Amino acid sequence: MRIPNNCVNFVVRLQTKGQRIASKRLSKRLRLDILMSMKIIATSDWHLGNLFHGNDRLPEHKHFLKWLLEQIAEQKPDALLIAGDIFDNGNPSAAAQTVYYEFLADATQLCPNMQVIITAGNHDSASRLEAPRPLLTRYHVEIRGNVRKIWQQGENVRKIRQQGESEDDDKTGGHWLYSFDDLIIPVTNEEGEEVIILAVPFLRSDVVQNASYSQGVNDFLRELTAEARKKYPGRKCIMMAHMYAKGSDIAKKDASEKIIIGEQEEVDLEGWNEHPDYMTCGHIHKRQHIWNTDWARYTGSILPMSFAEKDYTHGIDLITIGCDEEGKKENGMDDEGKKTGKSKEWKVDFLEYKPQHSLRILPEDEEELTFKKWQKLINSELSERTDGELSDHFDYVMLKVKQEKLSSDDIKELEKLVNEKDAVLCKIQRIIPQLDLSTIQGSQHITSIEDIINRPPLDTLKEAFAIRHNAPMNERQEKMLSNLLTTSSL
Repeated sequence: MRIPNNCVNFVVRLQTKGQRIASKRLSKRLRLDILMSMKIIATSDWHLGNLFHGNDRLPEHKHFLKWLLEQIAEQKPDALLIAGDIFDNGNPSAAAQTVYYEFLADATQLCPNMQVIITAGNHDSASRLEAPRPLLTRYHVEIRGNVRKIWQQGENVRKIRQQGESEDDDKTGGHWLYSFDDLIIPVTNEEGEEVIILAVPFLRSDVVQNASYSQGVNDFLRELTAEARKKYPGRKCIMMAHMYAKGSDIAKKDASEKIIIGEQEEVDLEGWNEHPDYMTCGHIHKRQHIWNTDWARYTGSILPMSFAEKDYTHGIDLITIGCDEEGKKENGMDDEGKKTGKSKEWKVDFLEYKPQHSLRILPEDEEELTFKKWQKLINSELSERTDGELSDHFDYVMLKVKQEKLSSDDIKELEKLVNEKDAVLCKIQRIIPQLDLSTIQGSQHITSIEDIINRPPLDTLKEAFAIRHNAPMNERQEKMLSNLLTTSSL
């Protein structure tokens, strides 16, 4: 696969510092009980290239990435973890890719010793994201989009070859093994202290070939962690993943978080005793602890992806492993720097980011407004434009309109009024009062299958029509349907 043209500027900007990037690795500490101190920034769900109700969000993404660079400059982290959904779709625009590569160039130039680790989410094209991997690896940027597999020959094959016998279908065999080594990435700071990152991209069903997707993911995560512990005994392990964990708080009335019907992709982390020291996850847009754990959390999306996410907080997690010498005792260490078991050796600080544009829903309650009250509400809640131009911090607005109170002309006037403010009208939600089905002739309470069998078909269709259109059939429609039923029964 060709490396995207957007990488060219990235390479040019980084070649000047190539001699400065860690060609040498400091020797690793042999005594693993010595106190270490490392900083890691975790983020996810950027969705570069997203359109919010038709509005291009690249300026918003640039605003966030500029803020993120400021945090990197201030915190000087040893690693930056981006856990999936870098792009909003598998075929991002050239403009979205340019923003992505410009950020990588700026970040690695700003903090040359920082290791950047990126994994693919369900919105990303794993192969497209991995395409520049051979190049970016040279500049401390590791990308994991696909899970590689290795063919393991069966014991019979080795025996046959040793004995010089011919191979046939009855005697040969083997199976595929995950290449876990590719997902285990050591990160070393300037003092030679090391933490192990387990970089898990979104696991699609063709990768997790198990009767139960949830169980397949559980097995994968556990096996990967066990392999890392075996390969790097005593090291701290941080896992980054992109998945739907059981108990996650999601925006149920919105489709921005694509959850499989029946929660078939739900992964239960309960009972995992040999879990990593910490896990940071992407996929769910609300920042939260993963249910039933004190060691795993979602960082949340950097921007609200729908009006259902209006009240979410956004930002990044700063993970600090260990502390300075003065803080040893406060963090469960004795004077020799050994664990006392009294507290954890890591902490997570939330660095909050305020998105460039706020989301506004008017009215915030369920009040029924007349046209004049609507005008007053819009004028009081939304700021005026300056010289007829939108500011850099305009609001995205949704109106909740109860249709029986306003005519179509009234609604058009409200649209015009909003568009004169420092705001962009994204959506008008028309609220129709719920119809009382008990008022429909023939409607009845269903208590058994016999009620359905014995019920006249016309009554069932009339009720279904009312539910679908929130209004009963008129006499003409009912007569047409009755004639159709009579004709079909002949």
